[in-house]
Order: sequence, then C-alpha cells, then structure tokens
Amino acid sequence: MPLTENQIRDALKQVKYPGFSRDIVSFGIVKNIELQGNRCNVQMSLTTSDPKIADQIKTESEQTLHKLAGIGSATVTVNLQAAAPGVFQQQRVQGIRHSVAVASGKGGVGKSTVAVNLSLALSRLGARVGLMDCDIYGPSIPLMMNVKTFPTASDDRLNPIISFDVKLMSMGFLVDPDSPVIWRGPMVTRTVQQFVHHVAWGDLDYLVIDLPPGTGDAQLSLCQTLPLSGAVMVTTPQEVALIDVRKAIGMFQKVNVPILGIVENMSFFLCPSDNKRYDIFGAGGGQREADRLGVPLMSQIPIEMAVREGGDAGIPLMVGSPQSTSGRAFLQAAEILRKKLP
Repeated sequence: MPLTENQIRDALKQVKYPGFSRDIVSFGIVKNIELQGNRCNVQMSLTTSDPKIADQIKTESEQTLHKLAGIGSATVTVNLQAAAPGVFQQQRVQGIRHSVAVASGKGGVGKSTVAVNLSLALSRLGARVGLMDCDIYGPSIPLMMNVKTFPTASDDRLNPIISFDVKLMSMGFLVDPDSPVIWRGPMVTRTVQQFVHHVAWGDLDYLVIDLPPGTGDAQLSLCQTLPLSGAVMVTTPQEVALIDVRKAIGMFQKVNVPILGIVENMSFFLCPSDNKRYDIFGAGGGQREADRLGVPLMSQIPIEMAVREGGDAGIPLMVGSPQSTSGRAFLQAAEILRKKLP
C-alpha cells in the first residue's frame, strides 16, 4: 500500500525543533510533501540565522523517514530565510519549561480571573509559576494579586514581583493606575518583547500569559517573540462569546500554537437556598466548541460571589476559598494542563 502525505507528516511529528519540546510540524516549517512511488521529497522553510539548526532538522527528518515501512528514499530540503528588518525572532527563554497563553478574543468573559486562579492552582499543585499580564491597555493583575509596589531592576533586567508564590509582571506595575496607556502598535510590541526577554523570570515550570481581548498587536507580538507551548481559551456558554473565541482560535492555528483546551467561565449559577442550577448564559457552548476542536473542556467555572469578591479584594479565590465549587473547578483545569504539559 503506497505511503500517504498524512503518514509522512505524522512521522515528522517525532522530530523536535532543536532546543524545544515542540515538533517541527507544529512549528509550521513543513511546507510541502511530494510522493512519487516509494520516494519522498519534503520541502521545509526556516527563519533563522543559524545554519546548524537547519542541518540538524534535515538529518533527523531524513533518518526518521527512512525508518518508515515502504519508503525507498527520502530527501529533505530546508530553505533558510532571513528575518525581515525589525522583526524580533522567536527565542526560547532560558529556565521556562512551558509558556501558556490564556486568551478569549472577547472582553468581559473573565479571562484575567481565569489566568490568575489557574496560575495559583498550578502553584498549589507544586509547580513553579510566573504570570505575565500582557493586557497593556487594561492591566488588572496588580489589583487581583494585591500588588501595590513597583518592581526593582538589576543587571538591566526587571525583577518580577512575587505574590502568593507566583512571579508577576504587568504594565500596571509601571504606570499610575489612573493614567491611560495611549500607545500605538510598535510600543505595544516592544513592551511584550521586554516582558518576555528582559524580566528575570528564573526557573519556571509554567509562564501563564494573560492576553488582552482581540487578535491584535499584543497577541501577534507574543507569538512572534516566544515559542508558546499552547493556548487555553476562555469563553462563556453563549454563542455571542463563542463567535470571538473562534476568531482567536483561528489566529493561534495560523501561527501554529496548539489549543490546549477550553475553560467555560460563568458556566452556571447554583442557588444557595436550594442548590438548584440555573444556566443564565445558556448551556453547552464550551463543550460543543471543545468537541469541534478535539480538545478537552478543562472546567466549567460557576458564577460565585467569592470569585468576584476575591478579585476585588486582592485575595484570589484559589487563596481565599480553594475548596469552593469554583476553586475545585480551577484545580481541575490545572490538573488537565499539567497532564498535557508535564
């Protein structure tokens, strides 16, 4: 039986990009696969200034393909492309094992609340966690994590502020809380790059990144600057939220960032008097989207006053009420994330 393009692509998923845990297929460098009988030619495109990376990928790819049953010869060609002037090349941050974006595509769905409590849940499970607030125009992490100080600097790098055992960096630490940030795209891009590469994050198991709504400069700059391990999508159950979530998912797919799962926030309300469930924003939207993508619905976070109160008071739910219904839901999401990114 002749080989198929899908078999070749699946085999190449065994080849890791040098220095990373992600494979070359998910990085999007495999551009074309040609099959002629038992002969295979693969075209790859790579943006790097280091030809040794291209040589290693070529060698490992050909060795992997030659192990396939039914293949006669395999030739891999890697085309090197120089980065465009002014473009910041994707670069791994020493010491950070996994970088996870928390995104929604839409405002008002509780994305920052999820990012904060997911980070704290991961820390509660024993992981070393950092939280980077990339919501340049509306940073809320300082309030939620009860931080009122400015970060210090040493050796031309900012030192993250530590709160509840999580390392933090936010634009909210650097500007007056009542002053608006009125910036154009290039300044947003530069800030994201600075937060990634000029903050002394140290050794982290997870760097959780709270993204602003939409699919604009901050999102694209992050994807170009840091090789993301994946993205957690936050939505509420109703279709009007899912419309924008799908746009954000499409953006991540175009830049080869895996979708790790979906968190459905404000999923339902449990009445305290009779424990009856009310689906205020509808039901099943998060599950349907997760099924469409083939990813897990990581948790359904109910509407609880403790979530809002904790965020406003600077004592997040995972600190003040970790055994609550919502606390257990955030812990479930963290456990699923750890299984996907051990």
